[in-house]
Amino acid sequence: MSGDLVTLGETMGLVAADGIGSLEYARDFRFGIGGAESNVAVGVSRLGGSATWLGRVGPDAAGDLIERRLRAEGVHTVAIRDRAFTGLMVKHRRTAGLVHIDYHRTGSAGSRLAPADVPADLLSAARILHVTGITPALSDTARATVFHAVETARAAGVTVSVDVNYRGKLWSRYDAAPVLRDLVSRADVVFAGPDEAALVLGATEAPAAGLAALGPTEVVIKDGPRGCTGLIAGERYAVQALAVTVVDPVGAGDAFVAGYLAERLAGLAPAQRLATAVAVGAFAVTVPGDCEGLPSRADLAALLSATDDVAR
Repeated sequence: MSGDLVTLGETMGLVAADGIGSLEYARDFRFGIGGAESNVAVGVSRLGGSATWLGRVGPDAAGDLIERRLRAEGVHTVAIRDRAFTGLMVKHRRTAGLVHIDYHRTGSAGSRLAPADVPADLLSAARILHVTGITPALSDTARATVFHAVETARAAGVTVSVDVNYRGKLWSRYDAAPVLRDLVSRADVVFAGPDEAALVLGATEAPAAGLAALGPTEVVIKDGPRGCTGLIAGERYAVQALAVTVVDPVGAGDAFVAGYLAERLAGLAPAQRLATAVAVGAFAVTVPGDCEGLPSRADLAALLSATDDVAR
């Protein structure tokens, strides 16, 4: 099976402490799943699109949960079982305004992703391949897999989408910059925060134009509470953020990407893609969890038309 959107990468088990404060004093926890690429797949699926996620998971409860949860969300799931463990994220809110995440993923099943894991026909049947800058940081084989998938998709005429998604806990800026620059240069659609654009470009001025000069025809700068800007087919766009109460900011960028790509697959114009992306990102941060708060079309309509805080 394939889907209009195909994505690949590592999805992990997610242990999240309830409440605010040091992890040392936390007594109540929730267990779920988290991963940038699978978050995007779930987001696109909830908005009515067809999405496929591919990755390796371990022979453990976390691997079982990932496969069941993604399938339940309507995502075509290619979960390759590996003898290594499924990676784990531990998340806690140290203060009201700071979320802290630790990764336990060195040597994990997800880091053992290999080019042979990705069937060429899976990519050729897609309309968009979406990858992130996280997967190349996991291992040499994972990096090779991302670039293999990108080149296979390009050869088949499939649109390549890249979210820079730099993770400082996985690799240094020095090591990441040339790899991410190379990845961006092979993309048609690129998403980046201002700091990520500066990392790729080595400069902070005109990030959208700088990234577009590397080759992408659609560049979107995600800027959190300041909204977003875009340079799409030579046209400039700007969309303000929506005012919402932030409960959990983790996963907002993935939600934004899902909204944009879902509308692109639906054939909508750039302005509507960006407006939906901002709305989906805003909705996601109002709910705890990586992908739990991703909205359906009905949810989005309720958010944008709400005049009261109670739906009766």
